[in-house]
Amino acid sequence: MARVVLKNVGKKYGSVVAVKNANIVCEDKEFLILVGPSGCGKTTTLRMIAGLEEITSGEIFIDDLMVNDVPPKDRDIAMVFQNYALYPHMTVYENMAFGLKLRKYPAAEIKARVNEAAEILSIEKYLKRKPKELSGGERQRVAVGRAIVRKPKVFLFDEPLSNLDAKLRVQMRAELSKLHTRLQATMIYVTHDQVEAMTMGEKIVVMKATEVQQIASPKEMYNKPINKFVAGFIGSPSMNFIEGTLESKKGGMYFNEENFEVRVPDTMMEKLKGKMGAEVTMGIRPEDIYDKVYAPNASADNTIVATVEVVEQLGSESNVYLTTGKTPFIAKMDSEAEVEVNQEVELVLDMNKAHFFDSQTESAII
Repeated sequence: MARVVLKNVGKKYGSVVAVKNANIVCEDKEFLILVGPSGCGKTTTLRMIAGLEEITSGEIFIDDLMVNDVPPKDRDIAMVFQNYALYPHMTVYENMAFGLKLRKYPAAEIKARVNEAAEILSIEKYLKRKPKELSGGERQRVAVGRAIVRKPKVFLFDEPLSNLDAKLRVQMRAELSKLHTRLQATMIYVTHDQVEAMTMGEKIVVMKATEVQQIASPKEMYNKPINKFVAGFIGSPSMNFIEGTLESKKGGMYFNEENFEVRVPDTMMEKLKGKMGAEVTMGIRPEDIYDKVYAPNASADNTIVATVEVVEQLGSESNVYLTTGKTPFIAKMDSEAEVEVNQEVELVLDMNKAHFFDSQTESAII
């Protein structure tokens, strides 16, 4: 397998910038996820790695070889597309074997590779069928199988699960993760779904408006987002953002939203002291907001009052939409919490898990 390195890679279509100065490293055998909203440049980045798009600037290396001018067929990569790209007139076996036949592999080796891939993906019984006789999930397995038989240095996936229903997507996420573990392959995967990114990736690259925002492990990305965009993009439901000011009172530091104030932990004061008296954005995740009845470590310094606007029952938990009158936000509560629309509730914020962002630059302060 191989290490993939992008150094200051950029792509322009005339005067339109599609990707700007991307610096990304995918280590050997790593599962790397490119994630971001539509139009951020993630698919273009993947296509430049594949050689399907010419780069405008920078350098791309696969296994220490610069591949800027190497045609796609010679990069030793295999790509799985969003629309499967199967030949409708060929059987599953023929679809999986086609690339090997073009490369003049012996028939015996082709058969062995196809059968091995079919066994890995549990599609042996479909080898004689044509794509129209398969479900969406089965077609996706065939598309992945066609990539596996190549035994490439790098696997590239372009939103391969976006055409599947929700239940099948969850199943296929697990299957692709198991496949990565079994093959010990270098994989680069594009998605707009942050849940896919968090559950599958060993390393996540978050992109926004043609630029890389942050590269980190899922855990680091969740706990230490570099800016407000990353903080809001990673996590479901999204992080709540509350505008307010930092004030010094009662021997400590407080965040004042006008309708409520909460004490900032002493451990954060050193990094925030330069913002005293200034407007900042506090971020707190829905799962770090508790009904006071069930809250650990409740006190007057971390308790606020809000009005319930909507309750989404999800079975084991509920997403509760609330407002302070000034700020709307979401709390993820245990289903046992008895809350109703238009009810005023006391909530406890876990301030040890709060984040603070500069209101002007949106960069993380802490």
